[in-house]
Amino acid sequence: MADLEYQRLDIWLWHARVCRQRHDCAALVERGAVRINRQVTTKPHSKIRIGDVLGLPGHPKPEVRIWRVKALAEKRGSAPEASFLYDIIHEN
Repeated sequence: MADLEYQRLDIWLWHARVCRQRHDCAALVERGAVRINRQVTTKPHSKIRIGDVLGLPGHPKPEVRIWRVKALAEKRGSAPEASFLYDIIHEN
């Protein structure tokens, strides 16, 4: 894991394997489906930091996933590696 101070939201979501492609992560944010510390954001370039709490759309809708950012990453790894990027607070 990297020693970064912050990371773009869309890149972090892609590294955490929320979507298969980065532009899908950006589209998810642009739709207003992601919250950072309870605040809706529509900007894929929003900065996230370790300790931030993210609200993500769940499956099936209208459930929600709540994750706490545990680490930032320099590259996209495997699914087991991606799970080290966050703590699950609430998930369906």
